[in-house]
Amino acid sequence: MPHYEYPRPTTLDQARELMAATPGARFIAGGTDLLVQLRKQRLPEPPALISLRNIEALASIHAEGEVRIGSGALLTDIAMHPAVRAHFPALVASIDALGSRQIRNVATLAGNLCNASPAADAAPPLLVYEARVEVIGPGGARAIPIDEFFTGPGQTSLADGEVVTAIAIAAPAAGASSTFMRKGRVKMDLAIASVAVLLQWDGTRCTRARVAAGSVAPTPLRLPEVEGMLEGSSLDDQTIERAAGLARAAIRPITDLRSTADYRRALVGVYVKRAIASLRGGAS
Repeated sequence: MPHYEYPRPTTLDQARELMAATPGARFIAGGTDLLVQLRKQRLPEPPALISLRNIEALASIHAEGEVRIGSGALLTDIAMHPAVRAHFPALVASIDALGSRQIRNVATLAGNLCNASPAADAAPPLLVYEARVEVIGPGGARAIPIDEFFTGPGQTSLADGEVVTAIAIAAPAAGASSTFMRKGRVKMDLAIASVAVLLQWDGTRCTRARVAAGSVAPTPLRLPEVEGMLEGSSLDDQTIERAAGLARAAIRPITDLRSTADYRRALVGVYVKRAIASLRGGAS
């Protein structure tokens, strides 16, 4: 493997100064995606890998009104955090399905998003929770809605020199419930397809629905057609069947070495039905 300069700043300002002084450098936290891509020569060789691991401010998780997950927070710590477990079970389930325990002990949520894989496990839950990606760069700080963050396979809306500082998620309203389902070929394999669903209830009527899918389009994506059909409904069996059909029609899967497009389409329909039925069971 090539030799890289590996500066380890202790503040975000230092990291940004290093990036500005080193054109072509890359930020690195856990490195579980980036290093693999560099070894396989899928990315240009950077002159330096600027570590974010020693910046304490990026490793924190704050839960005051909303949950803000620092970009350096480890997946294991995120999944074990009481506020995350209480409010975001679909995110916890996606982290538990991501890689191995060893990977989760070094990987970060921000890294999973910045890798921008269509199969990113954490992306569908964050889409249904309507998370924001907070970044800072030469143009200052800004917040990117998660459904605007992914622009293509391996591509995000981050501008040159920008670094993710946190992922912010507002806790769902009382009466909301959520779930995540995914299918891989073998343990630790990328998802063939995944689905996250969030439903909010007023008695037995669904007042708010969010549905997202992964591994079935160039980017993880929300399914607004499905959401619109579910909202205002009591979610009887016929409605759920129609929702599954809309989901199958809305995605754009491909055939590759892990699955056929037809199988991915069928999986999404099955998981949408199962997810809605399971959450319907919790309505009062």
